[in-house]
Amino acid sequence: MKKRIISAVIALVIMVPLIILGGIPFQISVLLIGAIAYKEMLDLKESHKEYPFIMSSIGALLMFLLTLANNRTFGLCWGITYPIVGFIVITLLIPIIFFKNDKYNSKDALYLMGVVFFLGLSFNLFAVVRNLGLALFTWLILIPMLNDIFAYLVGTKFGKTKMCTSISPHKTWEGSIGGLLGGSILSTVFYVIFIGPVTFRIIAYTILLSVVGQVGDLVLSKIKRENKIKDFSNLMPGHGGVLDRFDSVLFVFILYAILVF
Repeated sequence: MKKRIISAVIALVIMVPLIILGGIPFQISVLLIGAIAYKEMLDLKESHKEYPFIMSSIGALLMFLLTLANNRTFGLCWGITYPIVGFIVITLLIPIIFFKNDKYNSKDALYLMGVVFFLGLSFNLFAVVRNLGLALFTWLILIPMLNDIFAYLVGTKFGKTKMCTSISPHKTWEGSIGGLLGGSILSTVFYVIFIGPVTFRIIAYTILLSVVGQVGDLVLSKIKRENKIKDFSNLMPGHGGVLDRFDSVLFVFILYAILVF
């Protein structure tokens, strides 16, 4: 518990000023976090074999390109459009003809492509939403954060009915419902105070984002179980890696883009 608290405090001390400041410093921090998450995905030995250095490097560069696309900080002209999507696809697929099957084949290319799109899109949305406003960014971060807190508190106190024992044996339906209610209510209160008047649409969005945040947590937990690991890395003692901390958040930002953009 002591390690968890110390790690959390250090992370907050580093990230909160960068989030408030925004702009290029925040964008650089997003790129660094994305790079760590990318490494964590490529370190999953059960999901794929080790990539040739050249391909893992190209994948990282493409993820950075997607992260920077059209976020109004660096102002890349492509944006997330057909050209950039097509460029990523052919850049990762064409090299399979130059490698032996045991080094880099179509399955490897498709996995790498999925990682690039998933992480690039997610961290691109971090930059895009932050540029739209600090309050909006904070609201989206608070939804999964409060959800997790209330799910833990309610689950610890009242949790009896197991939810997904094969994926996350400690999660309960009581905790899930408590997280959904507590996270949604407090996030809506924050929205009213700092962003604008509450409407049925905002309430519905908050509930949907809370639900998908829990689903994202389970999806990343499923990936860990498939790879027989407890955490994606040991970056934050007691908390795991970037993907352990951002699992719910990534899905919340993606759904928000689907609903609003």
